[in-house]
Amino acid sequence: MGRKVTVATCALNQWALDFEGNFQRILKSIQIAKDKGARYRLGPELEICGYGCWDHYHESDTLLHSLQVLAALLDSPITQDIICDVGMPVMHRNVRYNCRVIFLNRKILLIRPKMALANEGNYRELRWFTPWSRSRQTEDYVLPRMLQDLTKQTTVPFGDVVLATQDTCIGSEVCEELWTPRSPHVDMGLDGVEIITNASGSHHVLRKAHTRVDLVTMATSKNGGIYLLANQKGCDGDRLYYDGCAMIAMNGSIFAQGTQFSLDDVEVLTATLDLEDVRSYRAEISSRNLEASKVSPYPRVTVDFALSVSEDLLEPVSEPVEWTYHRPEEEISLGPACWLWDFLRRSKQAGFFLPLSGGIDSAASACIVYSMCCLICEAVKSGNQQVLADVQNLVQQFNYTPRDPRELCRRLLTTCYMASENSSQETHGRATELAQLIGSYHISLSIDTAVKAVLGIFSLVTGKFPRFSAHGGSSRENLALQNVQARIRMVLAYLFAQLSLWSRGAQGGLLVLGSANVDESLLGYLTKYDCSSADINPIGGISKTDLRAFIQFCAERFQLPTLKIILSAPATAELEPLANGQVSQTDEEDMGMTYAELSIFGRLRKVAKAGPYSMFCKLLNMWKDSCTPRQVAEKVKRFFSKYSMNRHKMTTLTPAYHAENYSPDDNRFDLRPFLYNAKWPWQFHCIDYQVLQLEKKAQQSQEDQILEHFEKPSPLWKQLLPGDS
Repeated sequence: MGRKVTVATCALNQWALDFEGNFQRILKSIQIAKDKGARYRLGPELEICGYGCWDHYHESDTLLHSLQVLAALLDSPITQDIICDVGMPVMHRNVRYNCRVIFLNRKILLIRPKMALANEGNYRELRWFTPWSRSRQTEDYVLPRMLQDLTKQTTVPFGDVVLATQDTCIGSEVCEELWTPRSPHVDMGLDGVEIITNASGSHHVLRKAHTRVDLVTMATSKNGGIYLLANQKGCDGDRLYYDGCAMIAMNGSIFAQGTQFSLDDVEVLTATLDLEDVRSYRAEISSRNLEASKVSPYPRVTVDFALSVSEDLLEPVSEPVEWTYHRPEEEISLGPACWLWDFLRRSKQAGFFLPLSGGIDSAASACIVYSMCCLICEAVKSGNQQVLADVQNLVQQFNYTPRDPRELCRRLLTTCYMASENSSQETHGRATELAQLIGSYHISLSIDTAVKAVLGIFSLVTGKFPRFSAHGGSSRENLALQNVQARIRMVLAYLFAQLSLWSRGAQGGLLVLGSANVDESLLGYLTKYDCSSADINPIGGISKTDLRAFIQFCAERFQLPTLKIILSAPATAELEPLANGQVSQTDEEDMGMTYAELSIFGRLRKVAKAGPYSMFCKLLNMWKDSCTPRQVAEKVKRFFSKYSMNRHKMTTLTPAYHAENYSPDDNRFDLRPFLYNAKWPWQFHCIDYQVLQLEKKAQQSQEDQILEHFEKPSPLWKQLLPGDS
């Protein structure tokens, strides 16, 4: 009697609208699943077209080509004798749905539309799709003629339905449905569904993996059952990195863990599990069984197929595993590195150009590229032919095999220290040493000639020559002189990115990398159209605090001692004149707040949804041991004033790897105005009023304590009063 089932889930590096590539990766995953003995294969959400198609979902072409790929999958001999569960958009009665299409041996068994759409943060699914709202109900979906001819079917079930095989029952969730308060897996499990599947399009955020794992293990811990989670991986065309973490769980334990970060385009996990373990586990949970006796049944589609085989007595079953998590600094070294690799190979550029200042931020970007080179060499060494072919295409040498990350880094990364008369020897030395350690092709140049030329034009036209504050100029002059230097660096960065390889007799151009962190972007502590303006930014969603931990990690992991010197140096833009050859300008002094405070402001503003007044109220308690109410008020007002004055800079922010939930990215994640009343008169008045009330209360309390001290005689005085002797 068969009771052991082998099931497969996967993580695929799909690419939006790359129908041919997506088709081949799906086929490969199905073949691997079959080779491992699986009789059911689950793929990621919307895997046929790629999750990140965005407004392309409105186009009929996207629906058409998805149907064509589905037809090709149905017709392929590779998909025979295994239940295939694929994701694609489907239009039913002129309404677009995000769907799972489950098929077996050229027959579509059912189409299950998503019932809870993700519509927060980076997700906008309600813009393109409609949720299926008819719980436990189905309709007939009329197949397009291209599928009718192939399947010999006219209609198939469409709706909230589960699949009953000869030996078990399978139910589908789609991504967001696992995260909702009333997840479908609860009632499905109560109705006897033993295998729950979840096809996800879930992107990476620092420290998020444990939440995903906890949700899956908790789902099977309370209700028993087998849970499969598939996810997309890689960069499919924008700021997000989908971080895999495919998994198979049963009865509260993990039985298969997929990688979170890797360069493998196709990763397939399988597990062989005993259905009797599910039944025994559920049997002793009496509260669950009482609920199960009352649950409304799901419509079932039956199929004459079994996931188990009749003679499986000697078939070994999978053992539980302990989930291994990455530390945040490891996540930074791996996630953005994989994202950069996808961006580089898919953009068909020849490498990266990075302005290297000798500070923490640009050093972090350089280390991420070096980490990418390490991952490439490791993947090639382990036999990844796709990575080898991609590298050979990039360097235009088809007999080349990368073995040394430093040698590969010299081919793929050009760094440049752009000195001015305000630059110090210390930053120049740090940039040069780091470039030598990671192996990048390094350039040192001076921008002074270009700066003088631009200022000369201004002086010729106006008859005025601006001066730095240190030389008697106004604050307006001082800021303008800093911005000229910063913007000239951007112009030179793009010039060298386009022509640097040409000057060396090599083919192609370079992608310019930015190095503005999430905290500086939040406050607007950057020059519009300076070196923060680039093609992509690997650290734009990462806080300064996390970057410092990452730099410390890289110093040890990659043996880069210069990074420890960079860590100990004060952060500075070096745009103002030196004082006796030493840096006179620091970032935190310029900003008027620390990076640690900025991170707190950022999380309260975005994650806690706090405006100026709410933030003040929250920080009163958080900072009660270090700040007076008036000091808290001044910090909050300073932050919101600078934030609102500089919000316009977010409209031109370089596309950055999304890693933080308080990212100020204006494109899709953080939708706010960019023209504010930066004085916030009403809000700041409310804060000032509360400060006065708190100060009056504190003063009154202090006066009461003084009066109490003098009005109540001490016991000694009481003994000396007349009549008391």
